[in-house]
Amino acid sequence: MDNILNMITVVVESIVDDASVVVISSSESEKGVLYEVKASAEDTGKLIGREGRVASALRTLAKAAGAKNDTRVLVNVSKDPVEKEQS
Repeated sequence: MDNILNMITVVVESIVDDASVVVISSSESEKGVLYEVKASAEDTGKLIGREGRVASALRTLAKAAGAKNDTRVLVNVSKDPVEKEQS
């Protein structure tokens, strides 16, 4: 599972402008492993992409990695943005 999480992390952090606020959480259920990706409000649009193409490509990569490990993988790009900390 760690290699799938690492792959999602590398891809997501290469897309967004502010990788420091990206949060990727995982949870297991009988349906498989769900990875939920949260980013800042500006970067969430980049992760979803035009007509959801970027999110769809991310899901396809994660499913392929999961199939290699006989695991069903689901990826959700959350529309709820992560709040940036003021410094």
